[in-house]
Amino acid sequence: MVLNYIWIAFFLLAFVVGLVKLIFFGDTSVFPAMMGSTFDMAKTGFEISIGLTGVLTLWLGLMKIGEAGGMVKILSRLFGPLFRRLFPELPADCPAQGSIIMNLASNMLGLGNAATPIGLKAMKEMQEVNPNKDTASNPMIMFLVLNTSGLTLIPMTIMVYRAQFGAADPSDILLPSVIATFIAMLAGLVSVAIMQKINLFNRVVLAYLGTLFLVITALIWFFSRLPQADVTRISSIGSNLILFSVIISFFALGIRKKLNLYETFIEGAKEGFEIAIKIIPYLIAIMVAIGVFRASGSMDFIISGFDKAFIALGLDTSFVPALPTALMKPLSGSGTRGLMVEAMQSYGVDSLVGRMVCVIQGSADTTFYILAVYFGTVGIRKTRYALTCGLITDVAGIVAAIILSYIFFA
Repeated sequence: MVLNYIWIAFFLLAFVVGLVKLIFFGDTSVFPAMMGSTFDMAKTGFEISIGLTGVLTLWLGLMKIGEAGGMVKILSRLFGPLFRRLFPELPADCPAQGSIIMNLASNMLGLGNAATPIGLKAMKEMQEVNPNKDTASNPMIMFLVLNTSGLTLIPMTIMVYRAQFGAADPSDILLPSVIATFIAMLAGLVSVAIMQKINLFNRVVLAYLGTLFLVITALIWFFSRLPQADVTRISSIGSNLILFSVIISFFALGIRKKLNLYETFIEGAKEGFEIAIKIIPYLIAIMVAIGVFRASGSMDFIISGFDKAFIALGLDTSFVPALPTALMKPLSGSGTRGLMVEAMQSYGVDSLVGRMVCVIQGSADTTFYILAVYFGTVGIRKTRYALTCGLITDVAGIVAAIILSYIFFA
């Protein structure tokens, strides 16, 4: 229901801003631009869906082999104590547990192409045990909010962008980015835990979170001591080696159980194709709304308002040029990347703003995209507090990114 109101609001605000620009400022190009964006974003949404079709088909086929081979049971035993506390309503033998673990691990390794189809599989499996099929369950909301934090240990793509623009040290955003996304993850986890009355001070939960913190700290220390060329090379090789090793482990388990791997893969791949088709209308709906909102100039009005407010309060406004990237972050991944690149070009890749937009890009994931795709796949219409907690995650990550950028680069 909340997503319905926000979707309508994007169009209404865009229309009002467009009228203001046309009547009071004589901008005759605003409505053609808005209508043009509806067609462009509809095309983009469809193209993204088509791109997802192949990836979904591949990864859900591979996940079917892993599930049939027993990988889900192995992962459930390893992380069962934590999941019983964070997802208390999931049955102990629910296959979603293994998919959730694989999704979060893929995100942490920066392998978004693998994470999305596995995440959609997790949603489908949680929907099977969801008593109210049109309403988001507690486990679904917890999983979605953890996804919006986008916890990534090595923001390799961002470092590649910085290298392409000639940054003196492309990896200098590694430490603040990882800290920011970890803060976003904790904010999301706490917000959902409060709503679901989950005790995060349980010794088991603290032990797992403490171990994750130590792993992140160790990786930051390791990569901070390497030359830039080695950081990019080792993170790329390591991430993909781990991922391919997981695929081989699926095959090994399947062979051990004497499965017909090819037929098992085909069975899972068919599910991936069916899911991809379901995504298309939900993805196009949210992307068109965001495109119209942006084309109307509504984002520029908001930025201008923030700028005047910060000046009136006597605050430093050096970070204001990074706000378009920050405000776009929950709405559109491709839009955020475009604004990040634009800021690096305009202000310099090694400027405060140039570095800040990169840290913001690595601080969290795209809430509206995840909400539309993940819930749309399984027909969820009542999202309850998922959007609120997702936006809390985004805001925490963005605020942390701005503060950390001042600490590290100002």
